[in-house]
Amino acid sequence: MADNKSMQPVSGEEVETTGIYENEWGREETLKRGDEFPFDPTNGQTEWTLVSLPLESQEQEIYKDTTSNTEPRLHIDRHDK
Repeated sequence: MADNKSMQPVSGEEVETTGIYENEWGREETLKRGDEFPFDPTNGQTEWTLVSLPLESQEQEIYKDTTSNTEPRLHIDRHDK
């Protein structure tokens, strides 16, 4: 029996660590924490392996669209208070 009993994440599960992942068919994908592991277009559900962690320069590119929403929410005053 194998000593390593850990299971690799599979398609549909949540990503725990930001990085570059490779599935069992060799497809690489950059995924952020909180994303969902994608299904392979031809083979469906696959296992994913963390290949490398992002460099600092790559992290800025990955998180470039995560600016905070600073616009105030508009409240409609209905005079029903």
